[in-house]
Amino acid sequence: MNVRAQISSVFHLDKCIGCHTCSVACKNQWTDRKGVEYAWWNNVETRPGTGYPVLWEDQERHQGGWKLEGGELALRQASPGATLGRLFHNPNLPVLQDYYEPWTYKYDDLFTAPAGDVQPTARPVSLVDGKPIDIASGPAWDDDLGGSGTYAANDPGLAALTEAERAQLFDLERMVFFYLPRICNHCLNAACVAACPSGAIYKRGEDGVVLISQDVCKGWRMCVSACPYKKVYFNWETGKSEKCILCYPRLEAGEAPACFHTCVGRIRYLGVLLYDADRIAQAASRPDQDLVAAQRSLILDPSDPAVIAAARASGVPDAMVESARRSPVYRFVKEWEIALPLHPEYRTLPMLFYVPPLLPALARSASDPDGRFFTSLESARLPLRYLAGLFGGGNEAVVEAAYRRLIAVRVHRRAGQVGDVTPAQAAAALEASGLRAAQADEIHRMTTLAPMEERIVIPPMAREADTEPAVEPQPRSASGLGFLRPLGR
Repeated sequence: MNVRAQISSVFHLDKCIGCHTCSVACKNQWTDRKGVEYAWWNNVETRPGTGYPVLWEDQERHQGGWKLEGGELALRQASPGATLGRLFHNPNLPVLQDYYEPWTYKYDDLFTAPAGDVQPTARPVSLVDGKPIDIASGPAWDDDLGGSGTYAANDPGLAALTEAERAQLFDLERMVFFYLPRICNHCLNAACVAACPSGAIYKRGEDGVVLISQDVCKGWRMCVSACPYKKVYFNWETGKSEKCILCYPRLEAGEAPACFHTCVGRIRYLGVLLYDADRIAQAASRPDQDLVAAQRSLILDPSDPAVIAAARASGVPDAMVESARRSPVYRFVKEWEIALPLHPEYRTLPMLFYVPPLLPALARSASDPDGRFFTSLESARLPLRYLAGLFGGGNEAVVEAAYRRLIAVRVHRRAGQVGDVTPAQAAAALEASGLRAAQADEIHRMTTLAPMEERIVIPPMAREADTEPAVEPQPRSASGLGFLRPLGR
């Protein structure tokens, strides 16, 4: 058992209000420089929708992630030899129009325009070449328009739906959408790491954060095309690739990442997961229907004495194991099994998990005589097939199981606090979901009342142990020789 630690996160989509505070905080802190005006390490999409960059889920076009060839994992974009042949022409790269051409306004025209009867305007100009442009897209261009036929009809996830299910989404009375915040998933089987010819992208051994060495990066952009989530961006000013770094300088100082710290809806949870690194390839090679269960099986119980002993043998500090025991992510993903990975069929084993949105059901009448308003998954406005395409690799069973538990928590709490659900209905919902009443109360507390120190458990990083010298160098003598003495603390 090769135990490793991974800083992971959970986003609770039922609590996201689409305010974009996380995106603005990240933008102001990390990508306010020339060359990355279009890069949003954190963005919030409306679903159903085409996302950002446009149609990033269309892997027939972008060839991102992994595929199975003869039972073995292989990059979808090309073999290592073919990758070298594409260094100067990569047909799978998204173009600037898939993102948007960044712009500013000629504000000076407001002050230098001659006097006249017409109010002067500040015309938009490109930040790339400075020429006037017509604004045609943006990072949240289809914001709140998930039910429209203009943008949402192009969502690749709708291809698996029947005509009746598509019509259900676009009916005015049944219009439905939800928000999907996205950052780098810091995957266990990261395709961007495998595709980089120069070896500039790597996973930190102590916490699994995926980073790009700006000194080593040659700007070949194989990482951009290989990442199926399109969370690697090319800085056209420096000629280097950049991506979300999970605010590791803040983590090392004991602070939450900027998007986590500023989240208005408190949808974000962060913690440590322990996993068996020897089984990564085996888990990523499972059939699509089994990928969610295989990824869960990788995650180890931090309270198991055998796991603790193996972690020590693998060099994982005891403080990291203790943080894993307090991790809210472990409870959401492994214990409660209500958080799911985004597009597990890409086989990157993403370490960002989502609690799917439990949107209101569509009641057939105000009285709902069947008594199923809060208990029937079949009456939900979002087709289960669509959500399974996002979070289950097409496996509706794992998504349905998560929803059964979410519904059971709602029914259980309403039976105790509101009283419009009978105890028998609450007990039936708990039994169908496999939850105990105590677990339902724990889920309710973690998703509604938990303070930040419970939602975001930052492990002690101990980077000084890896980066500072163990001995203090002394000035050399006239002979050119010197002595070392242990550092005193």
